[in-house]
Formats: sequence, C-alpha cells, structure tokens
Amino acid sequence: MKVRLRGFGSIEVEGREYDHDIVIEGGRIRKRRKGPSKPYRGEFGHTPLSAEEELPWGGSRLIIGTGVYGSLTIMPEVTKEAGRRHVDLTAIPTEDACHLIADLNKREVHAVLHVTC
Repeated sequence: MKVRLRGFGSIEVEGREYDHDIVIEGGRIRKRRKGPSKPYRGEFGHTPLSAEEELPWGGSRLIIGTGVYGSLTIMPEVTKEAGRRHVDLTAIPTEDACHLIADLNKREVHAVLHVTC
C-alpha cells in the first residue's frame, strides 16, 4: 500500500492527501476520531491514543504511527487490549510506519497514523 508522510500535518495514501490523523482498516481509510481520548489531554499535554477510540483491531497486527517526532502517547490500556486480542502492536514514528506499510497488501493494513508531533 502506498503511504508517505508528506511533512508535518500531511500524509498521502494511494495518491490522496490528508491533513489529519487517519485510521487504515483493511485498506479502508477514515479520519481518526480523537473525541474519546480528549479527556486525557490535560494529563499528557496533547491528545493521546486511548483504547476508548475506535481502533482497527481486525488484523493480527496494529501499526501505530506516533507522529513526525514520535511523540504520540499510547495509553497502557491500548497495549493491554492488544495483548488481550493477540494483536502484535508496532508503535514507531509515522514516517517509519509508512515504510513498513509500503511492504504490505492493503487488506493487511490496520494502522493509526498521527501526522503531527
């Protein structure tokens, strides 16, 4: 699947540009809905990734792009939920996540990609 971080705040997937965080679920792309994680913003200084979000748990692996600088906080409950579901969790800076995704068939891609911090 062709995914590349274009720069701070911008990502391109299969030739289409997005200026917000995205979720890829089996090749389908949607905007990340941060609302359920916003109550934790004060605790972390920015909105973290929480298990309360609608995460793409449908595969055996969940790739989390942690931002341009790798600063997205992943709450411990996400890691626990991945373990409970027997999902391999890979959390790396978004540019590295894009390289990892590039080697996958789009049906295999289950990812959350943060495009800032």
